[in-house]
Order: sequence, then C-alpha cells, then structure tokens
Amino acid sequence: MESGLLATAGAEVYWQAHGEGPAIVLAHGIGGNHAIWYRQLDALSRANRVILFDHRGFGLSRDHDGRGRDAFVDDLTALLDHLGETKVALVGQSMGAGTCVGFAHRAPERVAALAICDSLHGIEETSDVNAIMDGARVRTAALGQIERVLGAGAPRELAALYRQIASFNTVDRHSLTGSFDAPPAADLGGKGFPILFLSGVNDIIFPIEAVRLAQAGVPGSFLVEVNDAGHSAFLEAPTQFNDTILSLLQMAGHVGKAGAAHSNA
Repeated sequence: MESGLLATAGAEVYWQAHGEGPAIVLAHGIGGNHAIWYRQLDALSRANRVILFDHRGFGLSRDHDGRGRDAFVDDLTALLDHLGETKVALVGQSMGAGTCVGFAHRAPERVAALAICDSLHGIEETSDVNAIMDGARVRTAALGQIERVLGAGAPRELAALYRQIASFNTVDRHSLTGSFDAPPAADLGGKGFPILFLSGVNDIIFPIEAVRLAQAGVPGSFLVEVNDAGHSAFLEAPTQFNDTILSLLQMAGHVGKAGAAHSNA
C-alpha cells in the first residue's frame, strides 16, 4: 500500500493506493471516508490500482479554506496529477458521485468508465425527478444518519462500524459547505466512456424511481438495481456491487493482466 497527504489549494488531501494496474478511484459519501471501502479493496485491487482518498473535511483530510464541495473536483484533479494517473475509472457513492460526475464533465478524456452509485449529485433534476426528490428530502430530513444510509435489514454490527468510521470526519451533512454544479443529464452521455448507475432498490435518499428517470436521460448509460439494499449498496450487498463494478471495468477494457476477480455469485 502507498499513502500520503497531498497539499492542494486550501486543503490537505489524504490518499491511499492499493494494487497495480489501470487505476480505479473510489469516492466516498458524506458519512464515509477512505476506510468505508473495506468491502471493495480485495476484489477490486487484484487487477487494478485502487485509489482511495478523503474529501477535504473528511477522515484524515483537512479543509483549510472552507470551500467544501466547491473544491472537490479541483482536489481530485490535483491528486490524479500527483499520482501520475492520466486515465481512471471513477466510482462515486452518494456525495462522491458528485465529485466523479464533475470530473467527468471537466476532463472526459481522462475517464475510462463512470459508476454513479446511490446518487444523483451533479445531475440537474428535471421536474419529474425533482418532484420525487422533494418528497424524499421531506421524509428523510429528520432521520438520523444510520436510518438514512442503511436499509432496514442491515446487520447491527454494520451500523456500529459505520458510526465508528464516520466519527473521524470533521464535517457532516449539516455543516458541509459548497455545492456541486448540476448540468442536464443529457450532457453527461456521449463522452466516449461507459456510464453505470447502481442503486439499492430500498434507497430512501435517492428513490429508485428518481434514479430510473435520470438514468434514462443519459445517453448510452445503464442501470443496475440491487434488491434488498438501501442507500449503501456497496456495504449492504458487496458481492453484487463488486461484481458489477468489475464487469464495468471489463466493458471499458480497463483491467490489468491478472484479470477481474468476479465471485460468480
């Protein structure tokens, strides 16, 4: 494993790199940090270089100038430049998907594949999507973080571990500053790389009905729905999540010599 702390404009960004091969970046959500991907590391690093990082204000990273989301794409660009990665596959969960979508708009030539997981961040809400999302925002506003991000059937020990990982973050959904740009869905397609939407059917933050509508507006994209999973499909259904990401990497021709480590589940 490699790791470091990169000084960017107004922040310090912690990162790790595991394995060798074409690079894949995992961008965490608002309750996570680099440690949240413990169920992905083994499967994804067998034939790829897996890059983890903490968004500024999360985990071991620091947001000195308080720009929050406004600087996430800048930070990711600086990190990939620092690591010498010219083309990467991007996997973003919830908040992290907004970072990945923003990077894909800015530098499509550097993207081999894009996975938007349990999220519509960085995509403009049409009127029909907005109606569904407004309802979801009202219903979930008063819920605690665990109730929001894990499905009702998630094991108690998973909730306990999630709380422990989140406790290292400086900011949360109430204090995070900045915002993502949100161009129309159609602007994301046709850039020369495959786009996957992957969502838990029981996600209460980004209801599957809204994801279906948004995905239909992105030319050339496809949707994988994970049954019996909520907002954190990567934690709640890791085998299906990992196999889907590995298939995306194969589709993009972005797999190293060792070959993808599918579970055949």
